[in-house]
Amino acid sequence: MEVIIKESPLEGSLLAARIIARAVRKDPETVLGLATGSTPLILYQELIRLHREEQLDFSRVVTFNLDEYVGLPPEHPASYHSFMKRNLFDHINVAPERINIPDGMAKDIRGFCREYEKKIIAAGGIDIQILGIGLDGHIGFNEPTSSLTSRTRIKTLTAQTLQENAAYFGGLANAPRHVITMGIGTILDSRMCLLLAFGERKAEIVAQAVEGPLMALVPASALQLHPDAKFIIDQAAAACLSKRSYYQYVYDHKPDWQLD
Repeated sequence: MEVIIKESPLEGSLLAARIIARAVRKDPETVLGLATGSTPLILYQELIRLHREEQLDFSRVVTFNLDEYVGLPPEHPASYHSFMKRNLFDHINVAPERINIPDGMAKDIRGFCREYEKKIIAAGGIDIQILGIGLDGHIGFNEPTSSLTSRTRIKTLTAQTLQENAAYFGGLANAPRHVITMGIGTILDSRMCLLLAFGERKAEIVAQAVEGPLMALVPASALQLHPDAKFIIDQAAAACLSKRSYYQYVYDHKPDWQLD
């Protein structure tokens, strides 16, 4: 695990965009795992800029989204289908047939989840998985106590997650209780994981995920097992890290060949 501390969410997001852009330019058929929520918005804005101003070509890229709400049609404004269209897909040249997002309206959810896993394998696996982290340590919608070897499946949201999402649905009563999410095992199969976390509200859980014990109560701690997981965080999110100065020293003194 590598911890990269930047001054601001902007600097952290620009770094993540450079890593992704380099991968896409090297391999135009790069497979990207995508996240939703407020955390990756600056990253997506920068990828759009790179496409428009620097001709970053997404035409052969394949994408897999982490999750979607069960029972929410794709056209619902709070669905992750809609989120991705608004914030990325409508602004780059990714081919629609190469976009994969869980189907919250699937009649056979278990069958759909099995097929989603097969699609990831058929695409050659995910090269770079973008992640955020919930205040309770969830990645994707793998809530605390999720199996660290879990695969794409249906999950019931915790009361805390429901409360955090309620505003998107006009109140708690309207918020979906279930989601389809990639599992922790699915995420760990990615060749690289880029977890972005910004702001002081994330500081305590980032410290638990990076420096605490590996445990299902903090799902993001599973990234300690990953051979190429990068936590890209700002100064505020780094506030509770006991080895903060060491992480900064390591990053500042990388050999030239290892620089991002």
